[in-house]
Amino acid sequence: MSTDKPTVLILCTGNSCRSHLAEGILRAAAGDVLNVVSAGSKPAGYVHPLAIRAMAEIGIDISGHRSKSWNEFMAPPVETVITVCGNADQACPIFPGQVNRHHWPFDDPAHATGTEEEQFAVFRRVRNEIRQRFEAYAAGRHDAVKARGAKLAEVKR
Repeated sequence: MSTDKPTVLILCTGNSCRSHLAEGILRAAAGDVLNVVSAGSKPAGYVHPLAIRAMAEIGIDISGHRSKSWNEFMAPPVETVITVCGNADQACPIFPGQVNRHHWPFDDPAHATGTEEEQFAVFRRVRNEIRQRFEAYAAGRHDAVKARGAKLAEVKR
């Protein structure tokens, strides 16, 4: 993990759907200024195929992602933790270096019922909700980096 960019850890329970959607979207939107990773309190052991399909639909490939335990992130400094489900928020430990914590709950598309296309419609909806929230967050992080850069330029004058 690169140490020159702050790390944002996105957590849910299973690390199979929502956290991977959010990780892919945030990495695409702000990977130039943030290390973005995801994990779960009780990893499912796989990334849901419909999550992979939903992200491919918007041009983001998460097929190489794997389901990880949050224990993998106890040693490296984590600047921001974002929980995307209630269970992870309630069970969330404090991570080394953690400065910020946000809780943005989203429905779990893995619990969708019906035909595969009906389930996929839920994945799309949740992906779009996550995309709206995380792209706005990425824009704010970019603005903060620009503001720091302008402030440093001012100081150097």
